[in-house]
Amino acid sequence: MTNRETTTRETLTRNQTLVFDALAKAAGPLSAYTILDKLRDDGFRAPLQVYRALDKLVDFGMVHRLESLNAFVACAHPHCGQHGLIAFAICEKCGHVSEFSNDVIEDQVRGWAAANGFKPSKTTVEIRGNCAKCLNS
Repeated sequence: MTNRETTTRETLTRNQTLVFDALAKAAGPLSAYTILDKLRDDGFRAPLQVYRALDKLVDFGMVHRLESLNAFVACAHPHCGQHGLIAFAICEKCGHVSEFSNDVIEDQVRGWAAANGFKPSKTTVEIRGNCAKCLNS
């Protein structure tokens, strides 16, 4: 059972709930400082409050960190914790992020790791470019 399956909204702390809700309502990825600004009226005063909540939400599989943007998004798939590889397509024009997993890519990465004696602990793929909507506008 994954952390996400054992974590329900009822078990989240107040700060974790507020941070998750801010990300879930956002149109795109948010930095920790943007989250802090959005939650100041809810009593958030320091970045550490946001980072602690984000760390737990990432551990629970409810939030993903986009390394290339140094930002966070709410998980779009309830069972993504079952995949060893999570991928994101990030539109450089509008900022839209699509989350997906792909068994073929995951198998290739797993095969490469096995052939090279490498044990991955986490695999994230970030594809940067333009989404279909932006390409057609």
